[in-house]
Amino acid sequence: MLAFTKNNEDAINEERIVNQIRALGIDMIHEANSGHPGIVLGAAPIIYTIYAHHLRFDKDNPLFFNRDRFVMSSGHGSALLYATLAMAGFNIEIDDLKKFRQLNSITPGHPEYGITPGVDATTGPLGQGVAMAVGMAIAEKHSEALINDKKNNVVNYKIYCLCGDGDLMEGVSYEALSLAGTLKLNNLIILYDSNHVCLDSDTKKTFTDDIESRFKSIGFNVNTVNDDIASIDKAIKDAKNSDMPSLIQVKTTIGKYSKNAGTNLAHGKPLDIDDITNIKEQLNVRNIPFTVSNETLEDFQKLINDRCNNLIDDFEKNKENLDDKNKELLDSLISNDKKIELTDIGYTYNEERIESLREASSKVLNSLANSSKLIFGGAADLSSSTLTYLTDKGIFSSDDYNGRNIFFGVREFAMASIANGIALSGYRPFVSTYLTFSDYLKPALRLTCLMNLPVTYIFTHDSITVGEDGPTHQAVEQLVGLRATPNLDVFRPSDANEVIGTYKTIFEGNKPACIILGRNKTQIRETSSVPLVAKGAYIIKHEERKLDGIIIATGEEVDLAFDVVHELFEKGYDFRIVSMPSIERYNLLTKEEKEELLPIGKKKFIIEKSSSYSWYQFAYNNNYLFTIDNFGLSGKAGDINNKFNFTKEYISLKIEEIIK
Repeated sequence: MLAFTKNNEDAINEERIVNQIRALGIDMIHEANSGHPGIVLGAAPIIYTIYAHHLRFDKDNPLFFNRDRFVMSSGHGSALLYATLAMAGFNIEIDDLKKFRQLNSITPGHPEYGITPGVDATTGPLGQGVAMAVGMAIAEKHSEALINDKKNNVVNYKIYCLCGDGDLMEGVSYEALSLAGTLKLNNLIILYDSNHVCLDSDTKKTFTDDIESRFKSIGFNVNTVNDDIASIDKAIKDAKNSDMPSLIQVKTTIGKYSKNAGTNLAHGKPLDIDDITNIKEQLNVRNIPFTVSNETLEDFQKLINDRCNNLIDDFEKNKENLDDKNKELLDSLISNDKKIELTDIGYTYNEERIESLREASSKVLNSLANSSKLIFGGAADLSSSTLTYLTDKGIFSSDDYNGRNIFFGVREFAMASIANGIALSGYRPFVSTYLTFSDYLKPALRLTCLMNLPVTYIFTHDSITVGEDGPTHQAVEQLVGLRATPNLDVFRPSDANEVIGTYKTIFEGNKPACIILGRNKTQIRETSSVPLVAKGAYIIKHEERKLDGIIIATGEEVDLAFDVVHELFEKGYDFRIVSMPSIERYNLLTKEEKEELLPIGKKKFIIEKSSSYSWYQFAYNNNYLFTIDNFGLSGKAGDINNKFNFTKEYISLKIEEIIK
């Protein structure tokens, strides 16, 4: 980390520290010949004031649980963040700053969680950082309600977020902030770098909202200030004392001091050498790249140390006063290991042994929630359809932050982004909606996977057999998109046993996952397996004599596969059925395990009411695929199946033609 050696007993020159941050930031961008100097020069007073006077953290323990969080939603301003973190004393060397945006450096182009000390969230796709900050604020309020009591104010951190015009143009930020106002999250402080410039032009062409009126209307405390340290500091103090979430609009000049100051030309284009020389002259900073004044380091870190010195000691003392139950919960929030064992769910099968997958999911999810308070989440106004309401667990609201059911409203994108913030705060959140609406939240799910957060996505109403609601609600292409996402396990179980196995596999692991569930009832089979779901695929029906071929199926289509195989058996053909609830898990099997399930040389057919693109690694050609690559229709489920040839008669006939 950057270090200082000289004592300075004179009054602290704060503007000099801000200018040193600016200089480091533009040096990084010049060295990389890539980056965004406009925000570095314009917003430096904002980030300095947060770190110097308000943010509570420990530079030697960047993940300390009770630290204040800072989210750089304007992730293109990463050079500004890295320069500030380095000067604040985090373990970031000058050489790291020199490697800005270079391969394998800890200073990547946009902030990435787990890569750079002091970075609390992966940001860059605008708006999502704001929504994740809302998630962090929800998590903090929930932790306070669960753990604190009148004597022990153990959990008490704030969430600060720096955003810009682009963040507030993106719909996801408004979705999330609207919910934050409803929930009265007064631990959330948004600082808006208001420079009225975006990449293509000034915002007169794109964004003329009355920000104060807009935010007041959704329940925010709003303050507009100039870009001087004293004004920003006072506004943050007021925000910390507010009973509402706060927006501080800071009037800044993008690219301040540069020749293109105040224009879109200053946004994302590196400065030329003459401009840098002129800027540093105005800032009264030495024009030697990556030179840092010892005095500025000492002054900046002294301000931080004086405020944060006893942060961890105070937390540990307060923690010791907790009862054993709350201490255990706090330890589980702090721990990196979020695995939850599914041991005894008390699952009862109905006499008919037929049950819808979403009903089975509801039973297992509730059982998990009874065993662990880390389970926390909700639905995008669909819990009565996705069956993800946690019974007797209360609703999270401004009147009851203890509640474990979050009513996200019709806000899929914000819901998933908020879940990322909740996961970054120690929980194992779940979110749910219809599979076809997964498209609304895919950018947030992508960040879930990029950060490797244990968020569970529960998607129901998973195929064209939704029926009368028609093609707008019938998922067709969504599954292949989810399966193409790196670091995401996608499960499409076929019955209640596989649903249990799916939850067991997900929650005994520690990574992002999706559960895809049908609305229709399926047969609960004696041959279906709980433990084998973890393998991704297994034989759910063995051949009885000789192996003529194999049918691979998922979800409710496993029932159809059984009907097809029975039809073929009557004609003298003997088929194996392989249930494949997770292609991703199957792909982790050894070559020998795969060969045992799907012997080379045996014809393999796939039945799934979804895009064919998931299945080409298994199929010889399109004739072996019973899938759907066009939109569905409105009608009864049976009529839809007939229309698109998902019948035992059609499929068995086509298979017979191939294997004759």
